[in-house]
Amino acid sequence: MTAARIKRFSTLFHHRWAVPVLAELHRVHGGKFVTLSNRLGVSHDSLRHTLDALIAQGWVVRNPGHGHPMRPEYVLTAAGLRLAPWCSRFRALLRTVGVEEVGLRKWSMPIALALRRGHGRFSEVKAFLPGLTARALTLALKELQGAGLVERDVVSGYPPATFYRLTDLGLRLRRALDEF
Repeated sequence: MTAARIKRFSTLFHHRWAVPVLAELHRVHGGKFVTLSNRLGVSHDSLRHTLDALIAQGWVVRNPGHGHPMRPEYVLTAAGLRLAPWCSRFRALLRTVGVEEVGLRKWSMPIALALRRGHGRFSEVKAFLPGLTARALTLALKELQGAGLVERDVVSGYPPATFYRLTDLGLRLRRALDEF
């Protein structure tokens, strides 16, 4: 995976609501702010920040012009239309596996992607994801372990080494991570 794709993947998960918003806009072919907020159960502030970020990335655009009151306020761009089906499938998979809350957090899936790519040491994961702090990595790894997606193995020796890997449950996300 190229550095640009890794950055795009990390950017997608930067906001907790980005994947659900893209999936919902894809499902209903655009939407109004209030309707999105109600359907997703997201606060107005969080939705505003997420939509602003999605617009900045070129995945969503405000629907131009005036029209019928039922006209959607936000629609997917061409780039958003390419990404949104993956978001829909991925969100459904997270729900099926029962890890949607943890899976949509900022660094969870980028870290899972790093582990999927064979970066099992703490320092390797941190190097794979520019902008990831040691504290954020530590907290995310603990959450992923708590959700049963990641295992931590300490190998005895001198010095002892710690490796992280996806569990069988985490490997169920493998195909979706590879499709991105």
